[in-house]
Amino acid sequence: MEQTEEVLIVGAGVAGLATALALHRLGLRSTVLESSSNLRVSGYGILTWTNAWRALDALGVGNHLRERHLLLQEMQAVSTISGLVTSSASFMEKGKSGNHEVRCLIRKVLLETLAKDLPRGTIKYSSKVVHIEDAGCLKLVHLADGPIIKAKVLIGCDGVNSVVAKWLKLQRPIHTQRAAVRGIVQFPNGHGLEPKVLQHYGSGIRHGYAPCDEKSVYWFMTYVTSEKSKPPWK
Repeated sequence: MEQTEEVLIVGAGVAGLATALALHRLGLRSTVLESSSNLRVSGYGILTWTNAWRALDALGVGNHLRERHLLLQEMQAVSTISGLVTSSASFMEKGKSGNHEVRCLIRKVLLETLAKDLPRGTIKYSSKVVHIEDAGCLKLVHLADGPIIKAKVLIGCDGVNSVVAKWLKLQRPIHTQRAAVRGIVQFPNGHGLEPKVLQHYGSGIRHGYAPCDEKSVYWFMTYVTSEKSKPPWK
């Protein structure tokens, strides 16, 4: 079975949904293919700076997300060796382009907000792309369960193992030898933390946290791995 789409987006992550919503705001219809059976809302916090908020405002979701997340006031870096604050930056001071705006978005909330503003049926779940081929001015997108979709415009937002990037013969991902562990901690009675980003550095390890709202805290740790370690996408 074949169908034709004006704009086909592969991947329903932040990039894919934001692209679809931007097109929708301009009156352009698109279809988003997602390989999983539902919206993959698991994940972590995303430290979102001023320019990102301008983009979210352009998408029409900025104010809704502001209501759900704290305005962060400062970032501090602390040495794990000395225990002293080595640097500090205030987000409350006005910059050359105006006021700063920094918040830590919960990825689940961001994805659900983007998806909610899309027309019903925009996202097609359980639609795994396995092969792409040229067909004149169209692209034939083959799905794992058999269907073929003809696309006039094909946009790849399908992550590190991107089928679209492979078809375009783009450079393969490079292993940076850094690994990260991160997550969200929930405090039902409130965490009581100051609205700031705190990071600790030392011996090739960086860890820290940032409050997302009054009850959620994003935490992370990054470190240098062994040169023999395999890339996580293999």
